[in-house]
Amino acid sequence: MIHNISAVVLAKNNEATIQKTLQALQDFEDVVVYDNGSSDATKAIARSFSNVNLIEGEFKGFGWSKNKAASYAKNEWILIVDSDEVVDETLYNTLQNTQLNPKTVYIINFRAFYKDIEVKHCGWNNQKIKRLYNKSVTKYNDNDVHEDIITDELNTQLLQGNMLHYSYQSIEQFVNKANTYSTLFAKNNVGKKSSSPAKAFFNGAYSFIKTYFFKQGFRDGYIGLVIAYSHMVTNFYKYIKLYEMNKELKKS
Repeated sequence: MIHNISAVVLAKNNEATIQKTLQALQDFEDVVVYDNGSSDATKAIARSFSNVNLIEGEFKGFGWSKNKAASYAKNEWILIVDSDEVVDETLYNTLQNTQLNPKTVYIINFRAFYKDIEVKHCGWNNQKIKRLYNKSVTKYNDNDVHEDIITDELNTQLLQGNMLHYSYQSIEQFVNKANTYSTLFAKNNVGKKSSSPAKAFFNGAYSFIKTYFFKQGFRDGYIGLVIAYSHMVTNFYKYIKLYEMNKELKKS
């Protein structure tokens, strides 16, 4: 049983994956599930776990929402786990046995999956992401998207083990996430960054080439093509939405 770390999970309509997420966290004494408007079985699944504290709250971008969710945790140490991620056995044992330093933010290695197929290229596999921190020392920045734990004057350390990321269960989810993330990016950068139709086009085109060829997405078969195309669409819409929002800001 892990007593000193609270696992914090943001969730919305994740009935397909959250069962596996919470099963892997059953030996954490404190698990906070922060649900922001699920209309499927996500909340019912969360309530079925005795160690889960289900909180229903609003979503104001990923940075703000993760900090809000962490405020409900009983412990100072916060492990952020998305509702489509699974802590593997090696990582669990590491968390159980590591003497944590409050001045250190801990990094976790990620293995990525589409459904149950491991994506070994596209830049998805073996990403190193900061996920464990002491909330009395630091927090997430307020970015709506591409949020990150603030590490000013802090150390970082990679932990043994993996987070298994089951990020997509259907092609439709790629489409929906491209729309959601591009809108969050544009809203977060309106009036701060410049954009143009040409910038949108070339960013989209380059992201496809980088993912499919430079990062060898073609080696992942059809799902590599889907991922590369999704990156292209997301980047195109990020910058074309930003261009439109900047135009509307100048008119107001």
